[in-house]
Amino acid sequence: MYIAQEESFGPVMVISKFKNGDVDGVLRRANTTEYGLASGVFTKDISKALYISEKLEAGTVFINTYNKTDVAAPFGGFKQSGFGKDLGKF
Repeated sequence: MYIAQEESFGPVMVISKFKNGDVDGVLRRANTTEYGLASGVFTKDISKALYISEKLEAGTVFINTYNKTDVAAPFGGFKQSGFGKDLGKF
């Protein structure tokens, strides 16, 4: 879907279904986009959340919440999102 491929600023949240246990398939779908500013993982399984957060190509990965951060935390994006991290050049 178009909304799942674009970087929308808005309040917009894309929720995608997937077959039980197909975590790597979900990661492939998520990492195939041109953008990678932020993402969210919602699960009861903390091991799965940590595995996914390490594999996602996103500047920020929220676990069981969204858009809760601290101004002192590193920020930036991947791919066509943002301009590097921590106000750096890349």
